Amino acid sequence: MFLVVPDPAHGLVAAPQSSRDLTPGTVEYLTAHGFAWNEEIEAYTCRADDIPAAVDRITRVLRGLGHHVLSSWGAVPRSASGPD
Repeated sequence: MFLVVPDPAHGLVAAPQSSRDLTPGTVEYLTAHGFAWNEEIEAYTCRADDIPAAVDRITRVLRGLGHHVLSSWGAVPRSASGPD
């Protein structure tokens, strides 16, 4: 399973649920399309100008590669103080 969302700090994020999701075909597609692994957040990230189109495209491809995908066009704000 992947989570595909925009993030203000990292651009477009494609986050696998586990290392089992990182199949050779998936890694090849993501890196060929400008994504780089970010060890800090354990996800692939890239810059994208048209976020809705990029989210839709990556989501469609990942599903085509056999993954379940959760996605959103809007970034989820993070609270510096944590949950209320």
